[in-house]
Amino acid sequence: MQKIDKLLKTAKHIHMIGIGGSGMCPLAEILHTEGYTLTGSDNNESDILNRIRAMGIRVTMGHKPESVDGADMVIHTAAVNDSNPEVAAAKQKGIPTFERSILLGAVSRMYPNTIGVCGTHGKTTVSSMLTQVLLTAGKDPSVVIGGKLPLINAYGRVGKSDMFVCESCEFNDTFLQLSPKTAVILNVDADHLEYFKTMDNLKHSFTKFASMADNVVYNGDDANTLEVVNNIPQKEQKNLISFGLAQTNDYYAKNIEMVKSRACFTVYKKGEKLTDIRLLVPGKHNVYNALAVIAQADFEGCDAASIKKGIEAFGGAGRRFEFLAEIDGITIADDYAHHPAELKVTLEAAMDMGYKRVIAVFQPFTYSRTYDHFDEFVEVLQIPDKCVMSEIMGSREINTYNIYTKDLAEKIPGSVWFNTFDEIADYTLSIAQKGDLIITLGCGDIYKAAKIMIDKLKA
Repeated sequence: MQKIDKLLKTAKHIHMIGIGGSGMCPLAEILHTEGYTLTGSDNNESDILNRIRAMGIRVTMGHKPESVDGADMVIHTAAVNDSNPEVAAAKQKGIPTFERSILLGAVSRMYPNTIGVCGTHGKTTVSSMLTQVLLTAGKDPSVVIGGKLPLINAYGRVGKSDMFVCESCEFNDTFLQLSPKTAVILNVDADHLEYFKTMDNLKHSFTKFASMADNVVYNGDDANTLEVVNNIPQKEQKNLISFGLAQTNDYYAKNIEMVKSRACFTVYKKGEKLTDIRLLVPGKHNVYNALAVIAQADFEGCDAASIKKGIEAFGGAGRRFEFLAEIDGITIADDYAHHPAELKVTLEAAMDMGYKRVIAVFQPFTYSRTYDHFDEFVEVLQIPDKCVMSEIMGSREINTYNIYTKDLAEKIPGSVWFNTFDEIADYTLSIAQKGDLIITLGCGDIYKAAKIMIDKLKA
């Protein structure tokens, strides 16, 4: 048992720095339901903060040393470091202080049946779709996911069962803080190599995560995932359940038909027909996501009718091919895709949806990813009819790579780039025509450009 687990048995008052974050809010709800007294702080007003205040949790705007007074424990987001006034004050006062992922790990141990959904791509979609199916089947799980699920209008929920669905991110090995009963492995692709350095290190971390679980649901078509699973120590003692398109998998899809990029298919379980599925979410990659959900939901005892009903009602999670508006014949959507593999499936789906043209508005995220995958970005950003880009969002990094968006633009025929979202919005709307799809892409704040365009079209 880790230090935080012991402290949670005696702590009464927990202070959360950055409580308005999408990853902090569901944890706050769980702790509040468990009877802890919570306080929090944040820099920006938001709908999430309104939701937190509605629970009776006191939130202070800005970061002040006195905000931690009386707390038995302080939790902070990954974006906050020791220079934060509240973190510094907590450490000076001897108040135990933990990063959010440490708390998430402790929460995962509160539930006997924690389902950790991991993979380079698709975690939020699968966690959200699985939640929708489990709720449809009456399973009442607690949930922490990385996108807003329209069904619950939140990033998580508190249920009354022993089941906990948890999006499990490999970044900086944070998923190794968790204690999953089941590990769902969607895929393993080259990403976060600024941390992992090599693919072998990345795959080793996924193997460690899978090794902690009793049950492993995995993509049997993905070579890297197969290597991860094959390297699990004493894997014969675990329940190993595969999904994919190959009929050698435990769960597989046949008779796949794409209608305006939305898939219809038949699901088989070990050679026996389980159900027919018609997806609302676009892209062939969502067949894999649906199969992962079906395999896990069936393992949890959900009946085929509930699985079908839940999946077919799922229209996507926030920022996952999220349709924002249609104004004057121009459709505006937003997607979280930021890795070349994600951009490829998203843009190919967009191109198959029957729009007159697809205008992609992309914000590269981190210098290391842009540098490491430069040629792949150049290739996939030629898929849409037009590519508009912002400067790279460095986030936690310093540009030691000497890489800029202009370097991408020089290689992508017809592409343009701008420094500000207002410039992006003005240019994009100047070329947009009735029947076009404008889709903003990236895991940073490029969605703000979409909102600017919507406001300008409305005006």
